Amino acid sequence: MSYIKLDKSQLVDLEYTLTKELLRASRSGTYSCTTLNFCNTRKYHGLLVVPQPNIDYEKHVLLSSLDETVIQHGVEFNLGVHKYPGTYAPKGHKYIIDFETDPIPMHIYRVGGVQLKKEIIFTSHDDRILIRYTLLNANSPTILRIKPFLAFRNFHTLSKANMWVDTKYEKIDHGVCMCMYEGYSTLYFQLSKRADYIHVPDWYNNIEYSKELERGYEGHEDLYVPGYFEFPILKDEEIIISAGTLPTNPKRLKQLFVQETKKRIPRNTFENCLTNSAQQFFAIKNTKKCIVSGFPWYGCRLRDTFISLPGLTLVQKDLQTFREVVEPLIGTMEGPHFTKRCYGINEKDLSADTSLWFIRALQLKVELAGVTAVELWKKYGDVIKTILYGYRNGNSPSVTMTSDGLLSVSDECLSPSWMNAHIGDKPVTPRKGMTVETNALWYNAVIFAFNSAKEAGDDDFIKDWKTLHCIIPAGFKKVFWNKEKGYLADNAGEFHTDWSVRPNMIFAASLPFSPLSEKIRQLIIELVRTKLLTYRGLRTLSPDDPNYKGIYFGNEEKRALAYHQGTVWPWLLGAYADAYLKTYGKSGLYHIEELYDGFSETVLEHAIGSISEVYDGDPPHRGAGAISMAWSVAEIIRTKHTIEKYREGTQ
Repeated sequence: MSYIKLDKSQLVDLEYTLTKELLRASRSGTYSCTTLNFCNTRKYHGLLVVPQPNIDYEKHVLLSSLDETVIQHGVEFNLGVHKYPGTYAPKGHKYIIDFETDPIPMHIYRVGGVQLKKEIIFTSHDDRILIRYTLLNANSPTILRIKPFLAFRNFHTLSKANMWVDTKYEKIDHGVCMCMYEGYSTLYFQLSKRADYIHVPDWYNNIEYSKELERGYEGHEDLYVPGYFEFPILKDEEIIISAGTLPTNPKRLKQLFVQETKKRIPRNTFENCLTNSAQQFFAIKNTKKCIVSGFPWYGCRLRDTFISLPGLTLVQKDLQTFREVVEPLIGTMEGPHFTKRCYGINEKDLSADTSLWFIRALQLKVELAGVTAVELWKKYGDVIKTILYGYRNGNSPSVTMTSDGLLSVSDECLSPSWMNAHIGDKPVTPRKGMTVETNALWYNAVIFAFNSAKEAGDDDFIKDWKTLHCIIPAGFKKVFWNKEKGYLADNAGEFHTDWSVRPNMIFAASLPFSPLSEKIRQLIIELVRTKLLTYRGLRTLSPDDPNYKGIYFGNEEKRALAYHQGTVWPWLLGAYADAYLKTYGKSGLYHIEELYDGFSETVLEHAIGSISEVYDGDPPHRGAGAISMAWSVAEIIRTKHTIEKYREGTQ
């Protein structure tokens, strides 16, 4: 039985179903995303959104939607839903009577005596969506018409009616293929049974995307409809339509559908929902495996990758995928920094923390996957040394080490930390100089490397780092700790210290090697618990602060102002759980278990079966941002693993 259950009485309620989104993705980087009733509310929505390396290496919406029409005795009932200014037309949502997600999304429509089941699955390793229609009941002969809505545009832009569209099509086995513009992948439509294709090219103008209008963007699009397929369907008959960028054998569509269904992890528990969601973040880009940071609009970002990787792979002891993601990235390094690679575009990441998150991921490889420190040092010791020596010896254009042994980031770095929202060229939360979590990561990395080198017998490294690893705690405390305030500064520079109460201080208490005493760690945890903790993660700013923004909503500027000024981030719960259980042991389990269990509700919100990027700082903590975020899912998975370790007494 599916763990995800929705109120069937609300399935015909537009306000309800438009807030629930369905997402599937393949290992090729292609995805399918729309709302529960198939009414697209974002420019990022589409049934087939595919990378187009011949154009710009980004994802493009090829197939926006499919409208189905049930025809009996010449009377047509359109099951599609589209929003136009001031109205919805057609209003096929009113025919939905049931919905399930296990093992794959399934809708049942009822039109008079007709009951039609619609199931959607995304193939694992190519750019193809399969839709299976089953006529469950019919009192008279029934015809099904399927009308594709095409966009063929970058998923950040919108399509407008034009004279340059290529309206030609070509007949293929059990279907047709077409390509709207030069340079794009050809789109192949094929059915498991022969069907008539009627070519009547037309534009449907001014389709409205309400989420884009909410976000302050242009939200109206013209979509091209080349024609439609039409065929009779018998009671209990199953018919599958394939839409993909390569042709397939239509005689194997039914078999392929069954094979893909069997691969799916049943979403019959909260844990299985997370595992199922976790698999969707892996994609192959330029023959290399990477982690998509979030859906629907994010690409592959390295900071997110290294934070997400342990929860997405190591908890499941998936060392192969860990290696497949990490090792190509090592080859992109320049000095102590990684090079961002997303859809073929190279950009240097000059932050200090990204490389330190990489070392933290290696540390978790020892903690979670049973790899010994000696084995890890043998394989990755040279890379770790490149990072640590690079920062210490000034081999970075943006990161320097102070006389106290701390790291300071210069103006050369455009994204010095994960709190990187900007309005134009101006950062909303300036964090140049010394940031608290970066220096907590730095100390943790130095001690982890020192201990690993010691076990591996790397005497030269031990001798070289013996002094530095002893002076960092005093420098850290001098810069960040204030006894009167009772907590850590968030950021410090030559002429300023930011004492805003933010969650970044939790990392100084959560990491295995902390520069702080147990008493100070307890004070930090208590402050974070009382000021920042919610049942959806940690707020990015205390509600007591005059700059606090409790709602993440509105145009780009309003959202940027709220992004790290009170908005809740689920991924931070992983560090909070580490800190709390590290300090209170088994006696703290109930508190962390309660937080983890509370997340089970999220799989019914925003993206069905996944966890959002952010939540409002104010109750009821509405989901916002990307509907499915890698580090959100990964850190909740890792939190569950941490709970189990403490429960078993093996932590």
